[in-house]
Amino acid sequence: MELLQNLTLGFSVAFTLQNLLYAFGGALLGTLIGVLPGLGPVATIAMLLPSIYALDATPALIMLAGIYYGAQYGGSTTAILINVPGEASSVVTAIEGYQMARQGRAGPALAAAGLGSFFAGCVGTIVIAAFAPPLTELAFKFGPAEYFSLMVLGLIGAVVLASGSLVKAISMILLGLLLGQINTDVISGTPRYSFDIPELTDGIGFVTIAMGVFGFGEIIANLGRPAEHREVFTKDVKGLWPTRQDFNDAWPAVLRGTALGSILGVLPGGGALLASFAAYTVEKKVAKDASRFGKGDIRGIAGPESANNAGAQTSFIPMLTLGIPPNAVMALMVGAMTIKGIQPGPQVMTSNPQLFWGLIASMWIGNLMLVILNLPLIGIWIKLLTVPYRFLFPAIMAFCGIGLYTLNNNNFDVFMAAGFAVVGYIFYKLHCEPAPLLLGFILGPMMEENLRRALLLSRGDWSTFMTRPLSAGLLVASALMVIVVMLPTIKSKRAEAFKEED
Repeated sequence: MELLQNLTLGFSVAFTLQNLLYAFGGALLGTLIGVLPGLGPVATIAMLLPSIYALDATPALIMLAGIYYGAQYGGSTTAILINVPGEASSVVTAIEGYQMARQGRAGPALAAAGLGSFFAGCVGTIVIAAFAPPLTELAFKFGPAEYFSLMVLGLIGAVVLASGSLVKAISMILLGLLLGQINTDVISGTPRYSFDIPELTDGIGFVTIAMGVFGFGEIIANLGRPAEHREVFTKDVKGLWPTRQDFNDAWPAVLRGTALGSILGVLPGGGALLASFAAYTVEKKVAKDASRFGKGDIRGIAGPESANNAGAQTSFIPMLTLGIPPNAVMALMVGAMTIKGIQPGPQVMTSNPQLFWGLIASMWIGNLMLVILNLPLIGIWIKLLTVPYRFLFPAIMAFCGIGLYTLNNNNFDVFMAAGFAVVGYIFYKLHCEPAPLLLGFILGPMMEENLRRALLLSRGDWSTFMTRPLSAGLLVASALMVIVVMLPTIKSKRAEAFKEED
């Protein structure tokens, strides 16, 4: 009963005209910045923080939250249409979504992403309302050792995720981990592997690698094909909506992705990102016919998109209930609350119930707005694909170039992406899957930080990873996954399922 009273209070706050307008504005802006490569929610919210001084706390936070989960929707659009992940969590969506677009099925791919995101967003909101305290307790049990072990499991899962040779998959992960080491050491403050280039002291940007390897690399690969094979998008579009078979394939994937995202989103350090990779791995594992993956399987869109949206919603739990931001966007939200004189933490629920429950109710309304906004736009996005490739690729390159330049207002990022474009083309020629490289690149610095923290806390005792039950369980699961993948029967089945195509 108390939950119903709280939700009634939340909807009474969220349904005021001012809050509805700010929820709509945030959702619309979030979708636009998700579609535009390079402009992520972190940069946008950081730029908008000064503007919230003039606003009340509730509409300000409703707008910023809308930008965050709206960007999760928009990021899938460019991933599906032009193979450029707008958001880190859309990397996996690009694998299947772009293949579906090439087959003239971009409409069903976008619809699956939109509907899966809406369902996951709604469930994520219910999870926040009903299970915030127990889920926060679960997050509390994760120390540096547990985070390190979870990320090891994530990287080993990425080996399963990659099609083709196991050796190539492991090599890509290792390359990603090495690229992640180009930065300034967190503890000593010393630049590492920067070769005295000032721009490299902060590390290589995720967007730079993603656009170079996925976007520009794909353009070079397309231009290397004969013209009749290159005009992939000018084929007749086979319908804007998923078929009955698509729905039958997608809905179990949506349920699994939503459950996985709701749990992993609570964990600090890229919960939504880990959730999307984990969901893709799970879909490959449970599929009876895994050979369809990598060639445009709708399950590879529905599962990860649901997972990253559920993860985006539940990442609000530690921020709202403990005042602990699990990712960069939530850190900015904590900053926004501080600007408005609100101390983030457990007391928000009791001292500011209108803000707490109004924000939760606005998320459900915002998700509904995003579906109403995005589904009618599918036809417009599809029209873009009928543009001949000779006009489309210069537009994509200009679009990506502007996005790269606006990251730091510096040409260096554009030149770096051009270098990674060559690398991406080499990967294409060698049949190497770039997704594990990006996962290794993102998780590498976080793994190192948690490894060092765990060893500092245990005074250099490596056994801490096995004496803590949760950490030991995750490492045992990682070891079992390696053993299972290396078994001769599994290995031969995997090779058969992911037979490389020339």
